[in-house]
Amino acid sequence: MRPFYGTQLTNGFMLGTAQYPSPAILADAFTRSGASVATVSLRRESGQDRAGQDFWELIKDLGVHVLPNTAGCHSVKEAVTTAHMAREVFDTKWIKLEVIGEEDTLQPDVFGLVDAARILTEDGFQVFPYTTEDLVVADKLLHAGCEVLMPWGAPIGSGLGLNNIFGLRAMRAHFPDVPLVIDAGLGLPSQAAAAMELGFDAVLLNTAVAKAGDPAAMAEAFAIAIKAGQLAQAADPMEPRDMASPSTPVIGKAFLQ
Repeated sequence: MRPFYGTQLTNGFMLGTAQYPSPAILADAFTRSGASVATVSLRRESGQDRAGQDFWELIKDLGVHVLPNTAGCHSVKEAVTTAHMAREVFDTKWIKLEVIGEEDTLQPDVFGLVDAARILTEDGFQVFPYTTEDLVVADKLLHAGCEVLMPWGAPIGSGLGLNNIFGLRAMRAHFPDVPLVIDAGLGLPSQAAAAMELGFDAVLLNTAVAKAGDPAAMAEAFAIAIKAGQLAQAADPMEPRDMASPSTPVIGKAFLQ
């Protein structure tokens, strides 16, 4: 797996921390998943009264890398301000950058995203941008200083899976040395396996686990699928073909007279 800003993760599972039925179920989901990264929102913390302190202590006890996000931000100014606050609260240079541009699909505002990424990287942040599979935008994000790209599989929380296999495969081919993470849209472990089979380095998801009937079991299922997809990609899968090909040699076949 390619390193993320010099950090080598133990696996390609990044798991969100929102919408779980209880803190205990959240912790159980992380334990059974073995996820290496937890994404957290600044909205869970509160400035003076530290209302989210219990949540923060729970996250620290998980022993995973923490990736704060700017979820819900709709402008460059809002995202940059939130990122600075997150750096103070969570004491990390990592930031998952979201600049939402459309309400129904939660599609990123890619123009604002590039502007915010440039500002934050110049200020020392290590930016994980939530983007689309658009190659032009991806190139501009890399020139803005990003060393990781996080294209969506489908709209956030939709569970639709990988909507544009062609675009995602093209992104992997265009940027062979860049760590790529599928962020958003996954609903089933099989979709995570497919992402890893495409050669992606990790997947980031939340709702598919948090809203499952048994979040901990679903987290474990995703972990197994991610590992399976990673192993399959490393094993160099066969190329599909249009014509049938016998899997059993015909040499030595008995012929009736």
